[in-house]
Amino acid sequence: MVVLKSFAGRERDWLDVESVLVRQRRVLRWPLVLDELQPLLALRETPENLDKLLQLRARIESGE
Repeated sequence: MVVLKSFAGRERDWLDVESVLVRQRRVLRWPLVLDELQPLLALRETPENLDKLLQLRARIESGE
């Protein structure tokens, strides 16, 4: 779900991603997410979505 929502990148999708990250932060398989997402974003030429995901991850993991 994180991969698909990050790929779509609409405002509502980012809210959904944030919700998943908060609830699943301890079990989310980040290497898999990144391996699946990066090629999709490269095809679509939207690398900023990866930056947004990583920023969201850092914010959640820091407890903000």
